[in-house]
Amino acid sequence: MAARERIIEAALATLQEEGYAQASARAIARTGGFNQGLIYYHFDDLDDLFLEALDLTSRRRLERYREAVEGCRTASELVAALKVLYAEDLAAGHVAAVQQLVAGAARSPILGPGIVERVGPWIDYCEEVARRFLAGGPFESLVDPRDLGFAVVAYYMGIETLGHLAPERSRADDLFETAARFASLFDSMGS
Repeated sequence: MAARERIIEAALATLQEEGYAQASARAIARTGGFNQGLIYYHFDDLDDLFLEALDLTSRRRLERYREAVEGCRTASELVAALKVLYAEDLAAGHVAAVQQLVAGAARSPILGPGIVERVGPWIDYCEEVARRFLAGGPFESLVDPRDLGFAVVAYYMGIETLGHLAPERSRADDLFETAARFASLFDSMGS
């Protein structure tokens, strides 16, 4: 693995395990087993590195989402797939890394806009899925797929923000159960 990639992986692991506040150059270097000066050889600053780490985990997860959702033909299948993906996000540490960066954005003028920019592909993807599921159905003319894509991403980030603050994860499971009931109703309406 190239040095730059090792640094990005170490930054991601440090964010997941120690949090933004503890993710210093020293901590990242310790996690990756390299000299901290190497970070500044490859990156302008830590925020630049953190955004690269976000790019990495986001690319990985978006690819996995595309793979899992591609075969879904009904809203019920979609909700079931999303529930599995959500659990994977938690287990893989993706959620922890994103939440740590969102928390860090309050201290950094670079992170906030960088995170917003990186959410764009997720909104695009959710819009694409919404278009597919709304096409030809009774809600196609009532719901703007772009608005729905944005709402889904905002909803997901909101669940994660609250879930990160409260260690009890059953609320997210309850929300998926509610979504499954609505999905069943949506499917029965011929969409």
